[in-house]
Amino acid sequence: MSLTLVIGNKNYSSWSMRPWFAMKATGIAFSEIMVPIYRPESKARLLGFSPSGKVPVLIDGDVTVWDSLAIIEYVAELHPEAGLWPQDRASRALARAVAAEMHSGFAALRGECGMNIHRPARPQPLSEEARANVARVQELWGECRTRYGHLGPFLFGAIGAVDAMYAPVVWRFITYAVEVTPVARAYMEAMQGVPAWQEWRDAALAEQWVIERFESA
Repeated sequence: MSLTLVIGNKNYSSWSMRPWFAMKATGIAFSEIMVPIYRPESKARLLGFSPSGKVPVLIDGDVTVWDSLAIIEYVAELHPEAGLWPQDRASRALARAVAAEMHSGFAALRGECGMNIHRPARPQPLSEEARANVARVQELWGECRTRYGHLGPFLFGAIGAVDAMYAPVVWRFITYAVEVTPVARAYMEAMQGVPAWQEWRDAALAEQWVIERFESA
């Protein structure tokens, strides 16, 4: 049975991007179903796929997984050859901690700088908490690049789960013209060169849906 990933609008849905990017960038085959979000019919359609009524959702036969990080963990177990997590235990523990910090944190950054790929890049004022989030993200990226930069251009050398978790943050930094360190800039440029990144970007830019609640910034 093939994997099916249910996602929201590529322009706006940061949580959908994470497992999509993880699978696409590492060569895990899947089909996708896109359900436009924040429309009158969205909730009912999504409840047909998942009890959460939210995106993303992974369907594998009679298995349903409805959380971005849980989906990544599930497909990593299905496809260990994809190398979504580092092989050695210590590096894998660090990778999971860095991914989990993204999953549970940075609320101010996410709230003030929503993912909106078709928004012209320009800065906007950030709260003190959001600026602290930006600093912490770059601290994490810097630590990972210092430890694993000799293995490749991504956070743990080869592209993997942690990069997928932070892919929407890269978009936020681009869209809101956030000032970043040279290390962060080099990492962001590496991410933008990934074919999966470019495929998501092109699809997002081609979308016609506009969600007004995300267009105020």
